[in-house]
Amino acid sequence: MLRGVMFAAAAFAALTASAYAAEIEVKMLNQGAEGRMVFEPSFIKANPGDTIKFVATDPSHNAETVPGFLPEGAKEFKGEFSQDVSVTVEKEGVYGVKCLPHMGMGMVALIAVGSNYPNLEAAKGLKFTGVAKKKFEALLKKAEESKSAALAQ
Repeated sequence: MLRGVMFAAAAFAALTASAYAAEIEVKMLNQGAEGRMVFEPSFIKANPGDTIKFVATDPSHNAETVPGFLPEGAKEFKGEFSQDVSVTVEKEGVYGVKCLPHMGMGMVALIAVGSNYPNLEAAKGLKFTGVAKKKFEALLKKAEESKSAALAQ
């Protein structure tokens, strides 16, 4: 009987958590408010269990993780070109995202999950070039500010 009660409680908790999970839409654009070849928004604040939906608003883009730019234990993803891709983020931390053919033009994004980013310092040590380097530096600064604000509460 105790096992049945524990199972029911666990099932209820899982259903309740998923009921509060959000779906966050990110557009893949040739031209946006932040310039050419962009994810909009490029800084995505999410909670564990939220789903990020990358929408192929304009053709010839994809969304995929940057190798080595994930929290430990998080799953990599790679969307197809000109196709929407949805990703559910489970692990707290920062996730680097790129459009494979347009990364050199700065088409990158950062997903900051939760309020504690255990891989933030490691992400700051990753090496990028050109526009992607500048964009990731700015996005990591936003993540750091977000973490500081959460700790201050």
